[in-house]
Amino acid sequence: MKALVLFSGGVDSTTCLAMAVEQYGAENVTALSVRYGQKHEKELEAARKIREHYGVRQRTLDLTPVFAESDCSLLASSGRDIPRETYAEQLSGTDGKPVSTYVPFRNGLFLAAAASVALSEGCGEIWYGAHSDDAAGNAYPDCSDAFNEAMGSAVRLGSGDQLTLIAPFVKKNKAAVVAEGLRLGVPYELTWSCYEGGEKPCGVCGTCRDRIAAFRANGVEDPLMKGE
Repeated sequence: MKALVLFSGGVDSTTCLAMAVEQYGAENVTALSVRYGQKHEKELEAARKIREHYGVRQRTLDLTPVFAESDCSLLASSGRDIPRETYAEQLSGTDGKPVSTYVPFRNGLFLAAAASVALSEGCGEIWYGAHSDDAAGNAYPDCSDAFNEAMGSAVRLGSGDQLTLIAPFVKKNKAAVVAEGLRLGVPYELTWSCYEGGEKPCGVCGTCRDRIAAFRANGVEDPLMKGE
């Protein structure tokens, strides 16, 4: 079996990468990273370092033009500031819609593109790191269990039963992701999650807050926040 891992260089996708390498060996794993018009290159730099650490094959796609008209606050084309609140606080003012850092149907697009790459690479599985914390409250609807089930069916049917979608954390929270990564010895010090592109994580954007809490739930400190 060969596996393609949708890989951003963050906690969740890096843990997925480590799991795939444990299961199939680095020689049978391809890490697929995507440019989509992010405000910074930090996560792509992290992805490169982690790929080198594990010795897996790398592929990179540039899907920036797809989001050229989006006002998502994560994108360089947007003038909106990235919120410095918890996701729950952000959702209180969205009237049931996703948060401003939701990139329109990003996982759907990424997984569809990954299916084409996976078939070309001779892979039988696509792994990605969606988890229940991101889906909570409809913050990121393309991380939900229902979305995963639907995309899994589409990928299987559209590939002629050649591809299976693997989302090992879709029913679990981020603390469980970190727990698995700690077991595997994931080099979390190489990862990057922060929506800002500073020298150090901001510590207050939604993803920073969730990441810090997930490490604390496991009785350890986030290696990127030591001394902060």
